[in-house]
Amino acid sequence: MTLSPALSPGRARELAARFHTMSVLVVGDLMLDHFVIGRVSRISPEAPVPVVEHDHDEYRIGGAGNVAHNVRALGGHVELVGIIGRDSAAGRLRGEMIAHGMGADGLVVDPARPTTTKQRIVTTRNQQVARVDFEADTEAAGDLEAALIERARHALAHADVVIVSDYLKGAVSRGLVAAIVEAAGTRRVPVLVDPKIPHIDYYAGTTVVTPNHHEAETATHMRIRTDEDARRAAKVFIERARCQGVLITRGEHGMSMLDAAGEAHYPAVAREVADVTGAGDTVIATLALALAAGAELAEAAQLANHAAGIVVGRFGPATVSPAELIAEFPA
Repeated sequence: MTLSPALSPGRARELAARFHTMSVLVVGDLMLDHFVIGRVSRISPEAPVPVVEHDHDEYRIGGAGNVAHNVRALGGHVELVGIIGRDSAAGRLRGEMIAHGMGADGLVVDPARPTTTKQRIVTTRNQQVARVDFEADTEAAGDLEAALIERARHALAHADVVIVSDYLKGAVSRGLVAAIVEAAGTRRVPVLVDPKIPHIDYYAGTTVVTPNHHEAETATHMRIRTDEDARRAAKVFIERARCQGVLITRGEHGMSMLDAAGEAHYPAVAREVADVTGAGDTVIATLALALAAGAELAEAAQLANHAAGIVVGRFGPATVSPAELIAEFPA
């Protein structure tokens, strides 16, 4: 793959300046991240495990919600469509969304399943002791799928771009993606997908799919070690997923993109890597806002690459502000 022309500082500022006028629809698997934080000073006499003395709890919006959080941090408006249960976690999740300025009208209640929650027991030194998952990952069907489609179509009427955030937790179905692609097509709205490979056949007709290199290898049965490997894998991935373009995130090796307009590789720009958690959410949020703002995929990919370089230098799921992103392109 070749390097496409570098994004000029003026063009980067022009695109980022439009982010606050863009409306993003995020559809997918919503989660509540619950952190039980405490101190460890001894081992339990009952079993060889640490005893955590509770200090406090923290809650964060996870899964598709973290994508939406990244959109908001970049200045975009966001509406979420996904499934919650009828439980206390649902109330907590809805409250966190509203507090962060996210539209919650697209939430569909399924009383038959819990709100997907990841409860992590963590020490005050940020060491994870254990994780307990509350979830039911049966794929939405029947009335539940119909309700998700109806909410997505309604929200899409006002969206400039759609992100499908798939975590295999049940919200993303073949019928839902097909309905989104059809409705978005009538308005020429881009549809981006953060994928899970078991659902690769669901993504036909979408604008861009953003697998990491492990997912791309699994989907294509190809090893990706070089830029040329990535180029070949990208072509096979597009054929397999029947999407219009692909952006493969490759960690310290950067990103590789391919669509009808061309192909390119972008070296990683991270100065120091502290934590890659949530970097994919930052990438697709930046990519979506840039495309909505009128960028070509090659331009959007460069903005996303720089955004990823910022967040991996921070611990835990992090976000990027427009000012920080613009600062990556000094005049």
